[in-house]
This record gives sequence, C-alpha cells and structure tokens, in this order.
Amino acid sequence: MEHLARLYPDHIAELQKRTQAVLARTGYQALAIHGGQQLDVFLDDMHYPFKPNPHFKHWVPVIDNPHCWVIVNGEDKPKLLFFRPVDFWHKVADVPSDYWAEHFDIVLIDSPEAAAAALPQDKARVAYLGEHLDYAKRLGFGDCNPTPVLNYLHYHRAYKTEWELACMRKANAIAVKGHLAAKEAFFTGKSEFAINQAYLSATEQGDNDMPYGNIVALNRNAAILHYMHFERTVPAEQRSFLIDAGASFNGYAADITRTYARAPGEFADLVKAMDGLERELVAGLKPGLKYAELHHQCHLGIAKILKDFGIIRCDGETALATGVNRAFFPHGLGHHLGLQVHDMGGFMANDYGDREPAPAQHPFLRTTRVVEAGNVLTIEPGLYFIDSLLADVKAGDHADLVNWDKVETLKPFGGIRIEDDVIVHADGVENMTRKLGLE
Repeated sequence: MEHLARLYPDHIAELQKRTQAVLARTGYQALAIHGGQQLDVFLDDMHYPFKPNPHFKHWVPVIDNPHCWVIVNGEDKPKLLFFRPVDFWHKVADVPSDYWAEHFDIVLIDSPEAAAAALPQDKARVAYLGEHLDYAKRLGFGDCNPTPVLNYLHYHRAYKTEWELACMRKANAIAVKGHLAAKEAFFTGKSEFAINQAYLSATEQGDNDMPYGNIVALNRNAAILHYMHFERTVPAEQRSFLIDAGASFNGYAADITRTYARAPGEFADLVKAMDGLERELVAGLKPGLKYAELHHQCHLGIAKILKDFGIIRCDGETALATGVNRAFFPHGLGHHLGLQVHDMGGFMANDYGDREPAPAQHPFLRTTRVVEAGNVLTIEPGLYFIDSLLADVKAGDHADLVNWDKVETLKPFGGIRIEDDVIVHADGVENMTRKLGLE
C-alpha cells in the first residue's frame, strides 16, 4: 500500500494535466464525472451488479459505491461527491480515509438528489461524463459526453501512469493465483463448475469482482471463443482445458489465458508450439511497431504450426490469401488493457478522434495503433477447431489445402489460446504474467 501511496500523487498530476489540456482545447471549464447508478432488473426490486464509469475510477479507486461524482478542472483540487445514505438495509460505505483521499475535497451526499447542491451551479460550460443522460439533463447539464472530450481522454488512456501499472501488476498477481488453482483442479479431474469455484476461491474474488465472465472450457467447449456455461458433470474423458480468466484491483483488469493437455501426445505438442509462438510475439513488441504488423506475423506463425503438424498443406501467405488461416484463428492478436478489459482507443490515430479501422483481412483485430512506451497490451494467439468456420472452408474453393482427417482427430480437444499481459517500456517489455510464475 505504501508503494501505491507514493505513486498516486503523480497519477493525479497526470490526470490534471490531461484535464487542463482537453478543457483548453474544447472550451469547457470543468468535467463532471458521474460514477454511475445501479441498474434495476426489469419487473423486480433487485439491481444488477454495479459497475462504475471507467472515467470515474480513473481518478479514484472507488468501485463499489454508486451515486458518486468527481468534479475536475485541471487546476483546483478535485472534488469528490461521496455517497453515504442513511440506510439500515445495506452496508453504507465508510468515509474515505485511504492514501488517495487527501487528494480530494470530499463532500458527503446522502442521496442522488443531494448531488445537485454540490455540483457546479452554472453548467453551461461543464461537460457531463457518464451513462445516465436523463438524470444529467434533469440536473441541468446540456453537454453530455461531448465527442471531442471523449476522443482526447480515450486516446491518452493508452499511456498508463506508474500507479496504474502497479495496480495492473497486482491484478495479475491475483489472477495468477486463480490460474494455478484452476490448473490443479483440472489435473485432479474436476468439472468446469468446480474448476471455476477453485479459481474464485484462490483469487478471493466473486463473480461480480471479475473484470469479465470467466471462460472455463473442457474438451470441445474450448472451441467456443466466449464459452461461459460451466458444466457441472465431469466429462467421461478429459482431453484438454482452456481457461480465460482475470481479476481486478482498484478497478484495473488482468486478462490471462492458458490451455493444457491432459496427457502427452499431438495436442500437447501443439499447445507447446503455440506457447513458443506466443513468447516470440511478446518479445516482438516494441515502441514504433504497428500492432497490426505483429498480428500479421502471428498469422504467419500459426500457419507454420498448422503446416508443421500436417493440418494444412500450404505456406502462411497462401493460407492468409485464401482465408484458410482465419478458420483456425478468427480473432485478433490482443488489445489494450486497463480500466476496461478491452480498453478504449484501440483504433484512434490521434487524440482528435481520427480512426484507423481494422484491415479488411483482419476484421476482428482490436487495435491498429502504433505500440508506444507506457502501453499495456495482451498477446493472445489462438488455434481452434470450430465446426462452422471449418465447414465454410470445406464447402469452398480451397478445401484441398486442409488435411481433414487430421482436423477430425484434433476436434475433440477444442482449441488453444495462450494470453499474457504485457507492459511496453522504452527499453523492452515486461511480461507481468510470466514474471509471476505462470508458465
């Protein structure tokens, strides 16, 4: 905690600097950043789990208390409106006293309506940032989520402060504990549901704490990219295990994937080859490199593995040109990571909002930006045996490029994904995930 406390003042100073710059550019006098409200379940008196506005938690590590606000102008001490109702039904948040609290003028409010008196009274040049637009308009805000403001803030989110990096290292450390527990649960023959429970127990985080829904897939289920079902029964034969699961710390996310083979054999060798490719791609990250170029290298590397294992009968460029490769690797190599799992700004060419979309050849790539120091990115090559995608190839003009007998032998294993969280520094890369001992 002392380490975080030491880094936090520089984090606030950087956010103040960005705020000052965006206000000078857009003509606003201040930003009113709304943490958010709980969303009601339709026809019920229950709420969905609360998730704060990422712009709000960029300033304060308050992730479980709705109806809060941060008011900033880049010069004065930021103001935090902190929600503390009189309530005997629910736990009321304690008055902030952690290391970060001294950097804010804190005003306690006991209801969402009470925010009105503490917000800027003249809102003509104050921009509202948040989700609840009707509420904002009732409070008198005229400009909600102005695009020039969001463009600037989203673009610069890619450059993490040292405090943010420390939070993300902590999130990775928590997630690695879960991955090690899940691996052990798999090799002792547990079900998907039991493996996930082992993960949650090891991380000491519940489903609502996770930055995204855990993917815990045995056998063929590993071919479903966003599989979130959790079978309660153990399959008759455990062949393979893919887990894509993270953790949160102070609102920052970890996003890690591993794949395991239950026994030695061709699929185990395939996992080892993909692990080697993932390490090569991580090593290839460097400032000045376009992420799309690394994605292209990934496709060539996967094609080589497919050919080496006798799954396809062509070189990488042919596999890419014909689309055969995308049947085995349909998603992007990775994405920016931070306050959100798929952090903002991946397609932004500059902080004015000009965009560089994903190339037509790689439509599911999540970032086209040039890699720069201070970026945090995931690297997650995958190789899958997905029925619908393979059926398209088999029915097309290039079916002869695939060894369908080999595909049938590997289909029961589902697929492979290996993913690490990586910080790009000016003089190299820091693989947070491997550094913590998850191989």
